Amino acid sequence: MPYELSKRLVIGVASSALFDLTEADAVFREEGEESYRAYQEEHLDDALDSGVAFSFIRRLLSLNDLSAEGDPLVEVIVLSRNDPDTGLRVMRSIQTHGLPISRAIFMQGRSPYRFMPALNMSLFLSANEIDVREAVALGLPAGRVLGAAAVDQDDDQDLRIAFDFDGVLADDSSEQVFQANGIEGFRSYETVNAATPHDPGPLRDFLANVNRLQQREEEQRAKDPDYKIRVHVSLVTARNAPAHERAVRSLKGWGVTVNDAFFLGGIDKSKIMEVLKPHIFFDDQVGHLVGTARNTPSVHVPFGKMNQPDDLDLPTGADRARV
Repeated sequence: MPYELSKRLVIGVASSALFDLTEADAVFREEGEESYRAYQEEHLDDALDSGVAFSFIRRLLSLNDLSAEGDPLVEVIVLSRNDPDTGLRVMRSIQTHGLPISRAIFMQGRSPYRFMPALNMSLFLSANEIDVREAVALGLPAGRVLGAAAVDQDDDQDLRIAFDFDGVLADDSSEQVFQANGIEGFRSYETVNAATPHDPGPLRDFLANVNRLQQREEEQRAKDPDYKIRVHVSLVTARNAPAHERAVRSLKGWGVTVNDAFFLGGIDKSKIMEVLKPHIFFDDQVGHLVGTARNTPSVHVPFGKMNQPDDLDLPTGADRARV
């Protein structure tokens, strides 16, 4: 029988999100493809260092200890612009780091995101801005990793995930109201529409799948009172009262939940991240990520009007030619 993906949380990850490919990418850009091939072959047995999404992916995969052998809750699939030959180093690095990832798609110099629907993916992470923007434009849930890899020193297996609201979990309709009518117009609009849930944004379904993992954890705790809950989800938004109510009602209307919420009203999100220490944070606005990416694995979700092609000033990193 075929391996079924429909009931699993499936994540697509580019090698540039999972590992630090700075040196290899520099060879490709400065010396060309043949030198890049020679470099990867020469360093085939040199494990790549952790990338921005490494800790998030490792901890997410660790939740498969809640499932029966051979029937994992979480599936991570590599989606790469490498060809199979140059991708060997990526797969060997995965093995060296002990990550239970066995599936990969290598597309020589081409965008792999178009296979997301066929693989039931709830999320695609990459360092390639073009791939991510094109995926989001097609209605696919994707994000561009920013910043340097975080050193994962925690001995526990906790997984802390943080989301912005507008343009990430929800659509950007209220953000457009804010841009057109200012803060008072936005607050008035949100108060009038407080009982009307937003249309879902690009990562609503990903949150729903994370909630299913949390439900499995609760089932495990019911069987074993000593079981320690590992997954913790936070909402971190620039909204504050009275606009907070519509966000809360929207989550409830969609049937999804978060463990805690920060309604900051314009307070710098990076200050919260320094205390919260999420293993990944999703936001649609580059301005918020400039600060968070310094210390927090951050992901830009280029969704909505604020992220039209003329808004290309991203804070860190260059596109990877091979990811």
